[in-house]
Amino acid sequence: MSEKQNAKQSIVETASKLFVTQGYHATGLSQIIKESDCPKGSVYYYFPKGKEELAIASIECTKQEVLAKWHDCFDRNEHPADAIAMCINELAEDVAKNEYEGYVPFSFWLAAETSSVSDKLREACQSVFAAWQNVISSRLMVTGIGQAKAAELGMVIVSLLEGALLLAITNRDTTPLLSAAKYVPYLITKCPSL
Repeated sequence: MSEKQNAKQSIVETASKLFVTQGYHATGLSQIIKESDCPKGSVYYYFPKGKEELAIASIECTKQEVLAKWHDCFDRNEHPADAIAMCINELAEDVAKNEYEGYVPFSFWLAAETSSVSDKLREACQSVFAAWQNVISSRLMVTGIGQAKAAELGMVIVSLLEGALLLAITNRDTTPLLSAAKYVPYLITKCPSL
């Protein structure tokens, strides 16, 4: 990775961490510059439109990281229910390892806060949830589940995951995530036909 790519990646990673831990509104470009150890001009060079553009890059980075985890779990399991349960269980391990702080693959408060800031940020948030739902839905369809049912299940599973993550972080307890992982196979096999 070149020095330029390292600087840009450092800025995005720092911004992502700060947006999650303190929120979009409470995070300033000066703090991002200071904590990323990058020259002031580099933030404006890579993100000439400012904080909104940087937030969109952070959201996209998070989307791709989590998509890679979904694909990895699906590649390691024959049945989608097992892959989804594995992904949620691995998330529970990561959350506990990070001591429930500053860990959000995306989650409710980040999406809710940035969605109200601008249409561009709202659309970036929509893109995250849609991508995660689509990867789940497409894998469910491979097993013979119809498109409409698979799409609905994808939405329900992402909603379940995000809610369980919010509860786990709030309660500092992985039980909501572990319970969600346990019930995923039931959702997939018992969902009414559409």
